[in-house]
Amino acid sequence: MKLIQILKVAVIPVLTGLSFLSTSNTALADYLNSEGVGGNYRYELWSSDDNSGYYLKIWLNEASPTSDPYSTTRAFTSSREALINFDCNYAEKNLPECSQ
Repeated sequence: MKLIQILKVAVIPVLTGLSFLSTSNTALADYLNSEGVGGNYRYELWSSDDNSGYYLKIWLNEASPTSDPYSTTRAFTSSREALINFDCNYAEKNLPECSQ
């Protein structure tokens, strides 16, 4: 009987605490960095938790703010690369980077 009480009082809280610690280290989130408009489209620039990757969510200008994106791009290694992609492919800007 005492063994069960010891488990309830000592071991279970320790295991619970350890599970919270391991969960908090593995939880990753994406972060909204900026928003903008170009041509007939608007975008949100998102980054990974550690800023190792960036991607764009793109909507038509007239789309509802709560609607699903028209497109979500692949991952880019920098925010600059992602925004150049938007300018060249959606905003129809004529930048030197667009021909690459």
